[in-house]
Amino acid sequence: MKRLKKALFIGLAALTTVAMLTACSGGDKKDDKAADNKTEQTADAGTGKVYYLNFKPEVEETWNKIAQTYKEETGVDVKVETAASGQYEPTLKAEITKDDAPTLFQINGPVGYQNWKDYTLDLKDSEIYSHLLNKDMAVSTDEGVFGIPYVVEGYGIIYNDAIMQKYIALDGAKIKSVDEINNFAKLKEVVEDMQAKKADLGIDGVFAATSLAPGEDWRWQTHLANLPVYYEYRDDKVKNLDEIKFTYSDNYKNIFDLYVTNSTVDPSTLTGKTVTDSMAEFALGKAAMVQNGNWAWGQISGVEGNTVKAEDVKFLPIYTGVSGEEKQGICAGTENFFSINSQAKPEDQKASLDFVNWLFTSEKGKEYVTKDLGFITPFDTFTEAESPDDPLAKEVIKYMSNQDLYNVDWNFTSFPSQAFKDAFGQALGQYTSGNMTWDDVKALFINEWKAEKEMAQ
Repeated sequence: MKRLKKALFIGLAALTTVAMLTACSGGDKKDDKAADNKTEQTADAGTGKVYYLNFKPEVEETWNKIAQTYKEETGVDVKVETAASGQYEPTLKAEITKDDAPTLFQINGPVGYQNWKDYTLDLKDSEIYSHLLNKDMAVSTDEGVFGIPYVVEGYGIIYNDAIMQKYIALDGAKIKSVDEINNFAKLKEVVEDMQAKKADLGIDGVFAATSLAPGEDWRWQTHLANLPVYYEYRDDKVKNLDEIKFTYSDNYKNIFDLYVTNSTVDPSTLTGKTVTDSMAEFALGKAAMVQNGNWAWGQISGVEGNTVKAEDVKFLPIYTGVSGEEKQGICAGTENFFSINSQAKPEDQKASLDFVNWLFTSEKGKEYVTKDLGFITPFDTFTEAESPDDPLAKEVIKYMSNQDLYNVDWNFTSFPSQAFKDAFGQALGQYTSGNMTWDDVKALFINEWKAEKEMAQ
């Protein structure tokens, strides 16, 4: 992430008013992709159409509005379909072989590219790639560029500052300022004291429910699991491993146990809880903290009866007890890469690229990106005034512009597979229910990682 941070700020300096962040096969296949790309550049977009398979259910309505506006402005049809939570890969597999297959879809980094390399157009000569501030962020091989990142995001522990200030005002509070929380030991001390005083604070628990229902556990089997993997990669000076030791499993357990035992609900109920349940508890003031990303502001503000004010929504890093974490920031990066279907009709390829260009270069498109989607973008087409104004996006920008902190890279794009993540999530559910020991969870993580990596080779 230091390289990402540095590259983005170099790009911004060169582009003056750009937003401070704005957050493989061989042989014949290469020639085929080059030919596809050349054809795409010369096709008649007027006869093409776009089919976008959306990754995030929470922004489905916005994408439909974007599609309607684009049709009104250009006359080009844009079909938007949205995969259910946690079901993007299976949905894409089902859709990609149809006659009316997605022309625009997402891949999940380098691992995702390996699954979809037969369907990804080379985008190295595309306009949208030329606008990318840090081209190292793209999914690329020696053969070309096959995935364009379109948003920088961040996640951490979201907290309600109004509740935190209420706690700080209590006699015997463990801190005088939230700024004092800069490691796991202090976080644990504060959280456990707040949990003991939850009646005084008017909350049901410090942390919102740890959602472990199938398909709803991505915050733990992916996002939280990123931290121990990040630190193991950092120790080994790598970006991927075929076998993992889960060296920092105890650190994962530190924070996971803190979430579970200082919650709004009993741990035995977590396998039935959803992300929606969790975010509603936070929005209604029943919890002081919740782990999630900047995309969650829409989930918070959209809850009927929401009591959390925008100015009170802040981020804390996810501390786990790692040495030197006082300098750790939030987790920042992307898993969102646009790809164009190389097997779609040339006119549909061009129409899809034109749609993406419009979205990130036109005034109306950029307005949707910043105000409705709330994206922190990695493109040079956005000025500082075109940054998102929601509170969590501002927090991401604040952390990524803080040169005194290191932000945690998103390494979960290197995780072996969705099957691996699902198995880990199920194990976490068994652990919280008391049916599995932590040693067994750790062993599963290590063994499933190795097995899934071997299957992918």
